[in-house]
Amino acid sequence: MILENCWLVTMDDAGSEYARGWLQIEEGLIAALGAGDPPEPGKDLHGAVVTPGFVNTHHHLYQTLTRARAADADLFTWLKTLYPVWARIDDQMEYAAARCGLAELALSGCTTVFDHHYVFPRGVSGLVEAEVRAARELGVRFAASRGSMDLGESDGGLPPDSLAEEIDAILADTERLAALHDGDRVQIVVAPCSPFSVTTRLMEESAALARRLGLQLHTHLAESVEEAEYCQATYGCTPVEYCERVGWLAEDVWCAHCIHLSQAEIERFGAQGVGVAHCPASNLRLGAGIAHVRELLDAGVRVGLGVDGSASNERGDLFFELKQAMLVARGRGGGTAMTAREALRLATRGGAAVLRRDDIGSLEPGKRADLSVWATDGLALGGAEDLVAGLVLSGPHRVKTLYVGGEKVVDGGALVRASEEEIASEHRKEAARLWR
Repeated sequence: MILENCWLVTMDDAGSEYARGWLQIEEGLIAALGAGDPPEPGKDLHGAVVTPGFVNTHHHLYQTLTRARAADADLFTWLKTLYPVWARIDDQMEYAAARCGLAELALSGCTTVFDHHYVFPRGVSGLVEAEVRAARELGVRFAASRGSMDLGESDGGLPPDSLAEEIDAILADTERLAALHDGDRVQIVVAPCSPFSVTTRLMEESAALARRLGLQLHTHLAESVEEAEYCQATYGCTPVEYCERVGWLAEDVWCAHCIHLSQAEIERFGAQGVGVAHCPASNLRLGAGIAHVRELLDAGVRVGLGVDGSASNERGDLFFELKQAMLVARGRGGGTAMTAREALRLATRGGAAVLRRDDIGSLEPGKRADLSVWATDGLALGGAEDLVAGLVLSGPHRVKTLYVGGEKVVDGGALVRASEEEIASEHRKEAARLWR
């Protein structure tokens, strides 16, 4: 398959772009690309912008069931309000929630999704498997996590005791789910939830297990002032110092949010190779603050974008996040703090780096043919001189065509493998059942 007559944004090391380019796909991989006319005629994209597929580095798919709740709360109040509701989730609800969230993400140009699932009600099984099934059905790449919480309220944690699991059970289930990991369509990540919901022992033993199995590690970190106060009162240190204490400042780790970091801690992240999932819309929604992304990038930190949970960002749209990332960076550091292309790089190459994948995130020969086709003939880009900057500045947009491994997942702005209307209908039923 050859795609031609498009503005090709490769996101390679040189930042190569071809204002009238072409791209050839063979057996799910990018075989060749270039400027001008292709070696043989292909599908005419009529000047569309083609980018690598977006990579979402932090999400909570189950939260699509609980949107627009505790709408004016800070992080801790929001969590304590919703924990009792999340404690009623079962695998059928999880499947409906995952299909809804993954469909939203695919329609926003996202080809790879990491989900941080850490809520495991007692007596309920198959939650991670339900998410993986939904991802396979829709056709997106999926990084699933066996998250965990073992520090309940009675022991000084934030979650209710009913959601606190036993450490040995957590570790055993994590090892069981590791069998799903294939490094291509499905990844498994070890992901204790946060400093205020897990014990030191769980952090340490999770790290040991992940390293024995060759899996990556993920957690929430430095998201709010309340978290910093909790760490100081409980552990006598900052969240980053706590991470270092439990062996989590390493290149096989990435953390979500990382808003409240000192410059020295930012530089430590860069030196140790720790990645960051930047979630601007959720951070603003909860009033948590704005991450110092320019400083993180300048320190050599791997930074990607995350939608975060659909209960703290009611729109599962990674395009919206890349625009928000650019805007909040400029709000903090001025009009030159982040360009449109730098924001686009966070959503593509940056996300791939955070997940430690060198086979996605850019359009280069030999890489997987994960790409988004964006129409440029609509109202929003009328008069735009630079179509790439115009695309970002006028976003978010619904993707016209989305390819994962060379196969269409979205075509003509509609899901190929599922019905958007059917997904929405089933999701409403399961949300209603949760709230009964």
